[in-house]
Amino acid sequence: MKADTSIQSYIDSPEKQKKLYNRTLLIVVISQMFGGAGLAAGITVGALLAEQMLGTNALAGLPAALFTLGSAGAALVVGRLSNRFGRRTGLAAGFITGGLGSAGVVLAAVVGSVPLLFLSLLIYGAGTATNLQARYAGTDLATKEQRGTAVSIAMFSTTFGAVAGPNLVDVMGSFALSIGVPELAGPFILSAAAFLLAGIFLFIFLRPDPFIISFKINELRQASESEVITEPFYSNKKLIMTGAFIMVITQIVMVAIMTMTPVHMGDHGHTLRAIGFVIGLHIAAMYLPSPLTGILVDKIGRPAMAVSGGLILLASGIVAATAPGESFLMMNLSLILLGLGWNFGLISGTALIVDASDPSTRAKTQGTVDVFIALGGATGGAMSGMIVAGSNFEILSITGGLLSLLLIPMVFWSMRENSRS
Repeated sequence: MKADTSIQSYIDSPEKQKKLYNRTLLIVVISQMFGGAGLAAGITVGALLAEQMLGTNALAGLPAALFTLGSAGAALVVGRLSNRFGRRTGLAAGFITGGLGSAGVVLAAVVGSVPLLFLSLLIYGAGTATNLQARYAGTDLATKEQRGTAVSIAMFSTTFGAVAGPNLVDVMGSFALSIGVPELAGPFILSAAAFLLAGIFLFIFLRPDPFIISFKINELRQASESEVITEPFYSNKKLIMTGAFIMVITQIVMVAIMTMTPVHMGDHGHTLRAIGFVIGLHIAAMYLPSPLTGILVDKIGRPAMAVSGGLILLASGIVAATAPGESFLMMNLSLILLGLGWNFGLISGTALIVDASDPSTRAKTQGTVDVFIALGGATGGAMSGMIVAGSNFEILSITGGLLSLLLIPMVFWSMRENSRS
């Protein structure tokens, strides 16, 4: 990866690096507003669309499994593209691919093709993977003390689109019907436009590329014999494994319970608007607390926040398992807790990954970790429908809550091993 003359001035000037860091955060914020609207479609109506087209709820978790499985492959590709060509190329390619997948879902609903629906959901997963990977872009030029905050700013900006998306379910459904498209495919029209806009915006404005500049700065620092290196430039595999484990477990629990909540609510007579409202609050809880979470992750530490996330996920599972299905209030409370626990886990785990990874291979490492996160989500989505079909939503919820407790011994093991090394 070579630095051309157009970016050399940024490499030579700490002041310009600081300005680029702030500019990068602004660009990521704007792109994430679009990206958040794009990911909301699959979350809100994916399971309902599959239930309608397949005629059974036993496979209602399959859309979440498919687009999270697709996001696993996309995470790997986006990570490697970013590592080789920079964030701009990787993120733009991922979002545009996700937009094409969203358009494919709409076409599948129009022609009634289940195979096309499944294929399109896989491709749609590229948008969800890219939306998640965009959180790393803000950390490229951040100091260690800024990384939690940088991640949180990117995630916070997702809130605006992600909350608006589910609450536009009725509007997009009516629009879809007016142009001869099935109602439940309407949100995917919004998703296609949102992902495409995010990709085009990043491709145009994310320059000079923060990852390329960060790479060159670290390369020059390593080559300088006179400079005192204040941060290690080797990977801490135990911390990477811990960060990955935190994010994978929180993703499994969140996706499993979230995927089946719309189906559970529908079975108890809640309207599509009510379901969209609950999912909207859930997504708000996933992203809106991010600025505070990022500050806490930087101030009180990654391990403490990860453990807190696990306990909040447990509380979510208990509330969902014990609440009456007709209770709109309790469904909201459960999904808010679910989103908040995921938020704590994702930001603390992400900060650990950035701390522990070598700058020269950081984007590739991040992409690989996000593959496991996506596979975890795919597993949670696929199993959720089967568990509910074989037992009930309450069993699914309490199982997810108990699974989140695995975070606690993993975090303490990591702290002990790291202190020994």
